Amino acid sequence: MAEKILVTGGAGYIGSHCVLELVEAGYVPVVIDNFHNAIRGADALPESLQRVQQIVSQPILFQELDITNEAALQELFRKHHFSAVMHFAGLKAVGESVQKPLEYYRVNLTGTIRLLETMKAHGVRNIVFSSSATVYGDPKYLPLDENHPVGGCTNPYGKSKYFIEEMIRDLCNAEKDWNAVLLRYFNPIGAHESGMIGEDPQGIPNNLMPYVAQVAVGRREFLSVFGNDYKTEDGTGVRDYIHVVDLAKGHIAALKKLKENCGCKIYNLGTGTGYSVLQMVRAMEKASGREIKYQIVGRREGDVASCYADPALAERELGWKAAFGLDKMCEDLWRWQLQNPTGF
Repeated sequence: MAEKILVTGGAGYIGSHCVLELVEAGYVPVVIDNFHNAIRGADALPESLQRVQQIVSQPILFQELDITNEAALQELFRKHHFSAVMHFAGLKAVGESVQKPLEYYRVNLTGTIRLLETMKAHGVRNIVFSSSATVYGDPKYLPLDENHPVGGCTNPYGKSKYFIEEMIRDLCNAEKDWNAVLLRYFNPIGAHESGMIGEDPQGIPNNLMPYVAQVAVGRREFLSVFGNDYKTEDGTGVRDYIHVVDLAKGHIAALKKLKENCGCKIYNLGTGTGYSVLQMVRAMEKASGREIKYQIVGRREGDVASCYADPALAERELGWKAAFGLDKMCEDLWRWQLQNPTGF
């Protein structure tokens, strides 16, 4: 029997790519999502998962469910026998988290507590958690390895990821039959090479590359570049960008790690290479063959000058390494944007 994996928030950008990789790796994903950041398709399925079904030519099990709803979670766990959980569900916009801290703590923290309690009640002790490089705060040194201090987060979103990491760590310390892999993502971009699934931000994109792609396709007039006076090569912020398919493959490697009764493990998922905002703009111009207009504006509160990973531990212990470079990231993002100019 193929193993069933519960995927929370599996209709979103990263979740849907992970669902696809799970199917291709021989697992049976069961997806829950509350449509906070997903578009409804036909048959009560999110549009993203309908397209995953088309790519893999098999049905995807889905239930509309909010992870803060304990009764619904209990019912779900009674219905299915899960061998592990991949936990993506949560609110994720840095700026919005500063405006609505209580909402972020309620959904991200309470939702995770409900999930962990339900897992415990049903004897499911394996979890892969979608964390973030924001837990590192302002880098004390670069590249960032997993030993870098955490917790000096600059916004409630980052703090919520840090608090969840701490909860899971404490749980694994207290109960030795729990296994967890906490994956600290750097900046996922790109899309599946079919162009059928990709990032579809609702409203104004919070992240650089969806915004750049929307300028290239004509949906937005120009890009605002927040600050050009950082201590970087061209004065603009430097980040580590990772192809979303590489990221998804990292989750499959993490699932295999759980099988080793690994306790609580933490890994960076990044490429180890930093690119500036203007380098990203030029790479997207190359991929799209279009000019991307931009203007320099003031720095954005909470932004750091440079942030990129040391991904060596993931390579050593998970046998995982990012395979795709910047050109491939931009080509796949552009194919998605061109085929879906207004998103799903």
